[in-house]
Amino acid sequence: MAFLKTKERSKERFSLLLLDLEEYYFEQHTALQLGASSTKDRKVRGSFKVCSKSLIFDPEDFAEPILKIPLRECKKIEVVDQNENRFETKPPTISILCRQLHRASCLDKLGDQTAMIEANLQSRLARSSFDKHSFQSVSEGPHMECTAEMVLPLVSNPGHVCITDEGLYFQPLNGYPEQVIQIKLHEVLRIYKRRHGLRPLGLEVFCTENDSCSDIYLKFYNTADRDEVYYYIATFLENHLMEHTAESYMLQWQRGHLSNYQYLLHLNNLADRSCNDLSQYPILPWVLADYTSPHLDLTNSATFRDLTKPIGALNKERLERLLARYRGMPEPSFMYGSHYSSPGYVLFYLVRVAPEHMLSLQNGRYDHADRMFNSIHETWKNCLEGATDFKELIPEFYGDDPSFLENKFSIDLGRRQNGSSINEVNLPPWSSDANDFLQKHKIALESQYVSENLHEWIDLVFGYKQRGCEAVASHNVFHPLTYEGGIDCDSIDDPDQRIAMLTQILEFGQTPTQLFTVPHPQRITPRFHSMTQSSSTYSTLSDMSSACSSEDTSFEDLTEESRKLAWGNMEQLEVLSTHKIHKEAVTGIAVTRDGASIFATSQDSTIKMFSKELKEFQRSMSFSNMALSSCLMLPDDNTVACSSWDNNVYFYSIPYGRRQDTLMGHDDAVSQMCWYGDQLYTASWDSTVKVWLRDPDNQSRSKRCSLELLYEFEHESGVNAVALNPAGTLLVTGCKGGTVCIWDAGSYGLLQQVQCHSGTIHHISFSSDSRHVLSTGADCCLKVIDVQTGTVMSSVRAEEEMRCFCWDGNTVLSGSQSGDLLLWDLLSNTLTKRIPAHSGAVTAMWMNEQCSSVITGGEDRQIIFWKIAT
Repeated sequence: MAFLKTKERSKERFSLLLLDLEEYYFEQHTALQLGASSTKDRKVRGSFKVCSKSLIFDPEDFAEPILKIPLRECKKIEVVDQNENRFETKPPTISILCRQLHRASCLDKLGDQTAMIEANLQSRLARSSFDKHSFQSVSEGPHMECTAEMVLPLVSNPGHVCITDEGLYFQPLNGYPEQVIQIKLHEVLRIYKRRHGLRPLGLEVFCTENDSCSDIYLKFYNTADRDEVYYYIATFLENHLMEHTAESYMLQWQRGHLSNYQYLLHLNNLADRSCNDLSQYPILPWVLADYTSPHLDLTNSATFRDLTKPIGALNKERLERLLARYRGMPEPSFMYGSHYSSPGYVLFYLVRVAPEHMLSLQNGRYDHADRMFNSIHETWKNCLEGATDFKELIPEFYGDDPSFLENKFSIDLGRRQNGSSINEVNLPPWSSDANDFLQKHKIALESQYVSENLHEWIDLVFGYKQRGCEAVASHNVFHPLTYEGGIDCDSIDDPDQRIAMLTQILEFGQTPTQLFTVPHPQRITPRFHSMTQSSSTYSTLSDMSSACSSEDTSFEDLTEESRKLAWGNMEQLEVLSTHKIHKEAVTGIAVTRDGASIFATSQDSTIKMFSKELKEFQRSMSFSNMALSSCLMLPDDNTVACSSWDNNVYFYSIPYGRRQDTLMGHDDAVSQMCWYGDQLYTASWDSTVKVWLRDPDNQSRSKRCSLELLYEFEHESGVNAVALNPAGTLLVTGCKGGTVCIWDAGSYGLLQQVQCHSGTIHHISFSSDSRHVLSTGADCCLKVIDVQTGTVMSSVRAEEEMRCFCWDGNTVLSGSQSGDLLLWDLLSNTLTKRIPAHSGAVTAMWMNEQCSSVITGGEDRQIIFWKIAT
């Protein structure tokens, strides 16, 4: 069980679970209980605990029972004659406190009771403070102190929070279970703001990356205190840890750097799910539908649950009955009267490892034996057929601890109607024991089928199908009270109604915070299948991606190993040679196939040819008196195309050493170009990208240029960057207004339009698998966009602009405004290396196919040759 994972079960009999819901434990005193034993009085030594709704006496002798006296049942509370030594300490303050709480318990209205108890609690907190003698070091400097409650499953404990320059401390008001709890700031790996009791008051701190159980969960009394503590820790961590977003985790998962299980846990964390809050416990899906076969066949799709549908829609007959009721229901209408996660469902699964929690939730008794968790198959069957059972699973079903399936404490959970006793959970025939079940269940979660379809379930629970018309269309509509923002409890004036409403919401179940508002991308798997999408746009993108995957990739296979090795060693980039060949900034670099000749364009209006072997520049050509903006090598390896600010494109013949052709195609500067097959794509500040078909024979001698206009892509602002995917099926453009557009290069249709940057886009490029687009802009940001959905999956903000880059899908080598080369890890959104390069901005970059050679150009008029040291 996640929230018991890090702590041994206490041997102490007293527990906060003995308290009623919303009850506080205030203080304790050593005392003697006077009771009759045969003919004489007998004194029993123990601990007398004062709670907000009851008095508890916990004897030291375990043979004696714990006594719990509800204050509302007390007729009289008075001070015993102190001369009789009934208390070992003088108790006048105990009497005053007990009488105050007794009066509160006897009030007719629940709201009045709660208000009086809350006032007493706040008064006690105000009269006390954090004991600074608890600091681990005398040199620690306190930053702030405030009051809060430590949240545990079904209970919370009030006390004082103190944060210093070294640690976060919580000191319980009652000293239970420890006098002080300390979290060292340098050990913190993750922090999350939490919605607790439908209000933004929670803060959860993790010191272990792969553990679903946090080190502390605090609920503050006001949002300002919570936010100050959060930002103080976040500021402390900013040099050590980058805050992750749903999109950054999505990118890691999609590219295979996170398992399905890890990704789902991260999404649960981001969506306010916590193992310390049973009303918002992490949710994982049922992924299997076969719990009766002797062998588990993970190659058969019929083995798996349909992840495109919520649990309630898996059974067609039951769904028709639910829909009939839904259509006749007055507003607000809903399809399902119960939720897929609630405290009762969580403890249904965990009763064998947390029986005390089940007893606390259900007033000291277990559920009827026929309704207990007895069989995996029966539970799945009831989720498919039951009129009110739509529950999903919890992380323990995909973990390593099988104890929740075993009855190690030999708990008497009753007998079923057929006479059988409830003991260990009955497992499917295809598992030999509980460990084998978990192992195979984990393999199923990471299987090919689930990896290809998990994004559909994420859309239902965390994504765009969670609410609105998409939820209706997906038969995914739950009671309005389960949704975040469904009701503002603070707006209810009647205290009793407000408490009743809050209790109903917490016990009924809560829908996670919505993380995605557009379709979630599919995972990239070794064997990719195109999906049937709700829109022809997404079908087109899937078909194109599949087409890319099905091409002959023999060359890719040959070079993939060398590419991975090169990118893995990119931090070892070293300068081979530096050459100043231009009078102004370098704007473009092109290299012949054999790497012998390097061409560079510049704002000085010239293109120059440099011999790598001779290490000297050999030719220079000027086409006009305006800057050249870029250059590229045509497939014939004999021609270099140069774009210019004079609205033209010039073609330079390498064998003849002269201008071969001129394309006068735009009404403003041509900013960038790309080429595929026999087609040239030119981007311009006149807000267009034009597609030109080249006639290699130039049979129409009447034409001045051998290129014919095929199509014109219109944009809302000037186009500053353009790129094709490796297969030539997709075109991406980046505009001065910050918009990224993805086009079908075959049909010329617009597939995605994303307002990505807040300024001009400098450079844009597809990943080698065509799944993602990376762009850099004047807003100093690197942004990764998913091609299929248009989702911004990762956003990294740098301290300066980046004008150009090369990338492999995970790692980016970018040229910065300061002249350094920056190496970024997109999976962690971190800058991993800064490499000194130019004395001015890096304005052009070229990398060979094997990623083993790099050439950069800059505003310092130099080109630099780089090698990767091995």
